[in-house]
Amino acid sequence: MARPRICSHQRDENGSRSSSETLKTALAVWTTSCLIFIPHVFTSTTHLAVISPQDPALLIGSSLTVVCTVSSELGLAASSLYWTLNGRRLAKSTYMVLSPTELSVTLHRLNGSQQQSGDNLVCHGGSGDVLAGSCLYVGMPPEKPVNLSCWSRNTKDLSCRWSPGGHGETFISTKYVLKYKLRWYGKEKECEEYNMGQLHTCYIPRDLAIFTPYEIWVEASNQLGSATSDVIILDILDVVTTDPPPDVHVSRVGELDDQLSVRWASPPALKDFLFQAKYQIRYRLEDSAEWKVVDDVGNQTSCRLAGLKPGTVYFVQVRCNPVGIYGSKKAGIWSDWSHPTAASTPNSEHLQSGSCDPKSEEQNATLRRELKQFFGWMRKHTYGCTNVSIKLYDQWRAWLQKAQKTRNQVVQSGKS
Repeated sequence: MARPRICSHQRDENGSRSSSETLKTALAVWTTSCLIFIPHVFTSTTHLAVISPQDPALLIGSSLTVVCTVSSELGLAASSLYWTLNGRRLAKSTYMVLSPTELSVTLHRLNGSQQQSGDNLVCHGGSGDVLAGSCLYVGMPPEKPVNLSCWSRNTKDLSCRWSPGGHGETFISTKYVLKYKLRWYGKEKECEEYNMGQLHTCYIPRDLAIFTPYEIWVEASNQLGSATSDVIILDILDVVTTDPPPDVHVSRVGELDDQLSVRWASPPALKDFLFQAKYQIRYRLEDSAEWKVVDDVGNQTSCRLAGLKPGTVYFVQVRCNPVGIYGSKKAGIWSDWSHPTAASTPNSEHLQSGSCDPKSEEQNATLRRELKQFFGWMRKHTYGCTNVSIKLYDQWRAWLQKAQKTRNQVVQSGKS
């Protein structure tokens, strides 16, 4: 008697059983997976029934005629049999009795398989027993994979991702294999560590060469065809990323209520490499989801954020781009952002209680207006966190305070 197997090709290893036990087991298995029988030449002493063709693969929109042949030993008439597809009984109008032991069914304009392991087409006896089954694989061949990109964390490994070509849906199980080799020599290898949590990604953890380019590509295949992506050529040093900068600290700048100082450390994993790091900072208000990015930080490991709101909590993050490792001409790849670090600016100074000097409020309004004008000028002429802009700002604040003091002395001399 034939032993049932499921579409994932797992076999029943429990040995031979009676016909009734086999039928019960097959019915239970079929309810959760695609049940088929091993197709061999039919003999009445070994098979209850066979379906042909067995496990066909067809394009969407195809038509198919399938025949169920039962053993005469079962004493079943073909006219008493019926078919189901994925548990749904098919209309008798699609059947044809070919002989006392043969019943066919014809399926027109097939849709894509409802499960990648195949649709369940089952031949039943009149009492509902499962006699034989087949998996129908209805789908499309894969299209050429696209958007292949790779990156290396600290030159120690290589991760790659890609997108399926076209709409990406083939409706049947499709295998993707990432392959790579040294460009001018070396043996073709396959990536083996696929991330099941992230589709279409693969990780090469070790044994990678530097200063020598690789050829990398993806091959896609299923029962209906195959396709190969374009080959990308890269040097590990050109696609290096690193860990987020550690030890990010954000603090106040004395009593200045519109500034915060940000400091961080270089990525320790690259401390022995010759490279020129670039950094970016982004910050947001505590009650806002909108980040503001400071691009032109350069290779400094500190920055002063200016023009902030007084008495406000800010969240700050930093990331790194390891540019030019060992002389690479490529731009490098930005790291992830560091964990957010929070700090608040000081509250604005207000008039002491009971003060009624109208000129003080006037002077504060003037100061705010002048600050707004200065920051507008600074953003226009010096962008980012450069030392020049900070120096200019400090000089301007000192000049403003001196000018204010001079004006006060002149007013007091006039009164006397």
